[in-house]
Amino acid sequence: MTAEEEREAVGQMTTALQAVASNVKAARLRAGLTAEQLSSRAQVSKGALVSLENAQGNPNLATLVRLADALGMSVSALTEGPQHRDIQIVETADVEPLWTGELGGEVRLMLTTSGPAPVEVWRWRLHPGEAYPSHPHPTGVVETVSVTHGCLILVLDGTEHQVPAGATATFDADVPHTYRGGGTEPCEFLMTVHLPPRTTSG
Repeated sequence: MTAEEEREAVGQMTTALQAVASNVKAARLRAGLTAEQLSSRAQVSKGALVSLENAQGNPNLATLVRLADALGMSVSALTEGPQHRDIQIVETADVEPLWTGELGGEVRLMLTTSGPAPVEVWRWRLHPGEAYPSHPHPTGVVETVSVTHGCLILVLDGTEHQVPAGATATFDADVPHTYRGGGTEPCEFLMTVHLPPRTTSG
């Protein structure tokens, strides 16, 4: 990587972190929550939350998911800057992984649809034996996985399910669930997260 490319990459990371910081704080204030209240609701330390709102540190995928769940919004809504397009085409190479496994697996949030019930589209790659555990999401969140290569072991509330290449599985995501690479070759799959419609009060 040249010095110019390195500066550009650092600039993109800084811009992304600033967008997250601004979006999290704005969403917290709209919800009428103090930092302590959001920290408790999301099960994220207050120190980590304060650092994030000050555009410091590097929040991991679990932290972003917990904050999004607690605020009733999509992960994309926390990470995207202010922009709107009639069509959105996203190349995998243009999206930074939000999680990287110890064996080289990775997770990328490709995009989120707009509307009252947004849908997140994620691209996953897990090596055999590599796993990512997820905490239960709020009631009404539904996940669908479509395996394109290899075999996925989907663990729902302690029960294992094999999802081979060419198969699609859907489930209510309000229980503990884990994604694990099975077989002898990397597992690749697309996941959509269907978020429940937002409700308004007052």
